[in-house]
Amino acid sequence: MDLDRLSQHLIERYQHGMPLCAEPYREMAQVLKCSEAELMTCLQRLELAGALSRVGPVFEHTRAGASTLAALAVPAERLEQVAARVSQYPEVNHNYAREHHYNLWFVVTGPHRQHLQQILDELEQDTGLTPLDLPMLSAYRIDLGFSLGGHP
Repeated sequence: MDLDRLSQHLIERYQHGMPLCAEPYREMAQVLKCSEAELMTCLQRLELAGALSRVGPVFEHTRAGASTLAALAVPAERLEQVAARVSQYPEVNHNYAREHHYNLWFVVTGPHRQHLQQILDELEQDTGLTPLDLPMLSAYRIDLGFSLGGHP
């Protein structure tokens, strides 16, 4: 995808540090010297092109509750059905298929560990599949940002 100037500046500037205010998109538009409507159109265009998957904060989960990475070994003919069932939980994000014995991976977040276990137990009961539960033991901070203009 060839990126226009606004898309490049938006990605460069806001991979980190999205404004924490009542109207973040308005503030972003002011910084980028465009209208809020132009900014929203740019975000929609990036999403439709598959160049953008998410706009939002990343929280330190241990300060806001509990989280775990989970996986299921789903028969191929049931993958879409089971994925749809998993995605019904608002606590689930990052639900995606993988080429592996454990072929459906997802992250579950909640207020405490018992809540996560309840969801995993319900999924096992509903699907007949036992979730692989992989809670994070240690956090590693890596910067996933990248430069589009050749500047570090």
